[in-house]
Amino acid sequence: MNKKLFLAVFLFCTLILYSCAGRKKNTPLVIVPETKTEIENNISSLIGIDDITETKRGPGNSDLPDWIIIYNNGGTDAIERTEQYSGKYCFVGRNEGVNFEALSIWAENYNETKAFTRLAAARIEKRLTSKAALYPDDEYGAFYEKFIKKSYDAEYAGTNIEDSFWVKKPGTSEANGFQDTYEFFAFISIDKTIMQDIIKKMIAETHAAVTPTRAQNNAINNIQLHFFEGF
Repeated sequence: MNKKLFLAVFLFCTLILYSCAGRKKNTPLVIVPETKTEIENNISSLIGIDDITETKRGPGNSDLPDWIIIYNNGGTDAIERTEQYSGKYCFVGRNEGVNFEALSIWAENYNETKAFTRLAAARIEKRLTSKAALYPDDEYGAFYEKFIKKSYDAEYAGTNIEDSFWVKKPGTSEANGFQDTYEFFAFISIDKTIMQDIIKKMIAETHAAVTPTRAQNNAINNIQLHFFEGF
């Protein structure tokens, strides 16, 4: 290879590397939470009805409560769209294992633990990230971390356990010796007005405790105005 050709190739490669490096540095970090959320919803709502061998109501899988079927097909969003629960936010807690007695205790004491708070906080966090154009820490500044922490420490008066249910499936791994596995579901609701008042108060208190930039302040104000759209 002559010197001129070598130099031309070298300069061309250098230009490509410099261009890529510059593009990586200047491109803003943007998340696309909708895709992730959709996948999570599909996975979390899929119960695997065909694999059920027994339920709380007896052998087989033909006698499932309506809310379980609706949840399996569309998640808690579908439950909230029914006439019966149109004025409520609905949550479904799940726990799976081989110890039926321990799972029964979990279901019986669900409302006395922080389990509902964790479900509510996860929903709050998803609402914030789903509308953020940038990473939440950049979009909302210190407000984001403080608000999420506050939501995990919150108490929600007025929650109601609508029902609990369990299903049994054959074991599928050597980890549990192919023992039958049980999955328990705790179906909880809370009036929308009650939960909205609690969240509005948390947003206001957190906003007052931080010093955001102008852009972050605009994002926080927007959340205050539109938080429950799509929540």
